[in-house]
Amino acid sequence: MLRISKLTDYGTVVLAHLAHDDSSLVSASDVAVATSIALPTVSKLLKALARADLVRSTRGAQGGYQLSRGAKEISAAAVIDALEGPVSITECSSHDGHCDIESVCAVGGAWQRINIAIRRSLEEVSLADLLQAQRLPSRFEFAGTPINIEMKN
Repeated sequence: MLRISKLTDYGTVVLAHLAHDDSSLVSASDVAVATSIALPTVSKLLKALARADLVRSTRGAQGGYQLSRGAKEISAAAVIDALEGPVSITECSSHDGHCDIESVCAVGGAWQRINIAIRRSLEEVSLADLLQAQRLPSRFEFAGTPINIEMKN
């Protein structure tokens, strides 16, 4: 099963909170209270997100964190890269992968194409899109292919 870690899931919650008021600085403790995520976890996430230049930190009594750019400019791929590393669904689809059967594998190329399609799709979804998760889009693109969603009540 393909699944992001709980830490990455929490990272998107933290970023979403910062996106609600992207012009002001928010302390790690305020983020923790607002999101119900433990302060040590929030601090760890904010440090990783700052290293990846997704958030900006300001020190001091009036310091805190804010998004480094607009929510529309932060992709789901960038969040996953920051907290988990690049998306690789198989060993051979990672940049530094070392698969023991790569020389005789007949499906490695297909998995690499699938990995690229997933990566492109994650790059097409922004933090702003994630904030609108309450309502599913009626149409979106998956790897450049238009997809229509029909909702049944």
